Amino acid sequence: MSYLLELERVLTREVIPDIEDRLDEIFEQIVDEKNATDEQKDEIEELREFKSELENILDDIKSGDIEEDECKEIIAEIREAQNGDEEE
Repeated sequence: MSYLLELERVLTREVIPDIEDRLDEIFEQIVDEKNATDEQKDEIEELREFKSELENILDDIKSGDIEEDECKEIIAEIREAQNGDEEE
């Protein structure tokens, strides 16, 4: 599998859905508590910005504006972050 296709798969099937799940969790907490903390607001903003960046990468993949080497690097960074999350 090319790094382009692998990155697209990782983003669409793993990373973006995880971000959406986390956003849903935060919004559920806000509804339950009937108030959003500053920490929750900050996390929502960060997650939305990160998701937007990832969607831009997907656009670059679809338009051919990203190289295989760059995809390989991004995949490595994602895997490193995922492994770091598992250790915590």
